[in-house]
Amino acid sequence: MARTVNRLLDRIWVRFGLWIAATTFCAIALMVATMLLFDTLQYRDFYGNLPQAVRAELDELRAGEQDGHPRIREIYGQYGNDDLLFGERWSLGIGLALCLPFGLGVGFWVSRRITLPLTSMAEVAQRVGQGDYSARAVAGRTHGEMIEMVGAFNHMIDSVQALESERRATAASISHELRTPLTVLQARLRALCDGVIAADTHEFQTLLGQAEHLSRMVADLHTLSMADAGQLSLQVQRLDLNALVSEVLQQLRPQLQEAGMALELWLPLEEGLADIRADSDRMRQIVSNLVGNALRHAAQGRWLGVQVQAEEAADGHTWIELSIEDAGPGLPAEVRDQPFQRFAQAPGKRRREGSRLGLSIVRALTEAQGGTVRLGISEHGGARFTLRFAQA
Repeated sequence: MARTVNRLLDRIWVRFGLWIAATTFCAIALMVATMLLFDTLQYRDFYGNLPQAVRAELDELRAGEQDGHPRIREIYGQYGNDDLLFGERWSLGIGLALCLPFGLGVGFWVSRRITLPLTSMAEVAQRVGQGDYSARAVAGRTHGEMIEMVGAFNHMIDSVQALESERRATAASISHELRTPLTVLQARLRALCDGVIAADTHEFQTLLGQAEHLSRMVADLHTLSMADAGQLSLQVQRLDLNALVSEVLQQLRPQLQEAGMALELWLPLEEGLADIRADSDRMRQIVSNLVGNALRHAAQGRWLGVQVQAEEAADGHTWIELSIEDAGPGLPAEVRDQPFQRFAQAPGKRRREGSRLGLSIVRALTEAQGGTVRLGISEHGGARFTLRFAQA
C-alpha cells in the first residue's frame, strides 16, 4: 500500500496538482485571515469611539449573549459607518492585495521548480546539436518521474556520444586500413610499369592478396552497415546447431592442422535438442569468424575447444549455448574492455591478417538473429566466446 502511494506521489501530474491545491488553500486562508483581522481592527476602532455610557450598555448586552437585541443594531446604526459595505469592501480589497502577490509568487516558484529539469534538457539539447557531447541535464531537487526522465535523457546523450566516438574512430581506422593495401598496390604496380621488379607469378600473387584483403574489408563493412540499418538479409529456419558446427569445423580442419591446434568438440545434446531458429549461412559465418580469430591470435596455445550445450533459465525457457575457447594469450588489453567494437585495436598497431571486423560481425549477426554473445576467460587461459540462442 505504501509503495503504491509513493509511486502515485512520484507522478508529475499528481505532484503538480498537489502543489496547486496547496497554493490555492494557502491563498484562501490568507484572504480569510486578512478579512478577519480587518474586521477586528474595525470593531476596535468603532468600540473605542463609543461614549462611555453606550460602551457600558453594549458590554452589558453582549455579556448577556443578546447579540440580536434591537438596541445593539441601533447602536451600530447610530455610531457606525453609514455605508454597511464599507468594511467588507476594504477587507476584500486588502485580502486580494495580499493574496494575489502571494499566489503569483508561489505559482512562479512551483512552475520554476517543476520546469527546471525541462529547461536544463532544452539547453543540453541545443549544445549537443552544436556538437558539444559533454553536456548533461541536471535534475535539481525533483523526484519521481522527472528524475527518471532526466536519467533517460542523459543516457541517450551517453549513447549518442559513444556512437559519435565510434564513428570517428571507425572513419580513421577505415582510412588507415584502406590506405595500406592501396599504397602497396600503387607502389608495386608503378614498379612493374618502370621495370624495377619482374612481372612473375609471385608478384601477381602478392598483388592479388592485397586486392583480396580490400575485397574482404569492403564485404565486412557492407555486412555491418546492413545490420546497423536493419536490412540484413536473413533466411531464418529451424536448424541443428550440432550438425552445422560439425560441418564448419570439418571444413576448417586443414587450417587447424596446419596451425598445430588440437580440436576438442563436445556435442552432448541428442538429435533435435540443439535446434535453433537462425540463418544457416550467417551461423556458418559466425563460427568461421570465431575459429579464424583463434587461428590468427591463439595458435601458440595449440588448442581449440568447441561445445554446444543447453541451459534452462529461471523462467523455464531453454537456451542453446555455443562456446568457442582457446588456450592463447587472450585478447590485448586495449581490446578486452570492448571486444566487439569495430577496429578495437588502435590504427597503426601491428596486426595480423584480417580486417579487424570479425568480432563486430559476430555480434551484429548474432543479435540480428535474436541471440546474444559475451566474452569470458577460458580455463586454459585464453578467450572464451559464448553465443546464446533460444531453443526452437
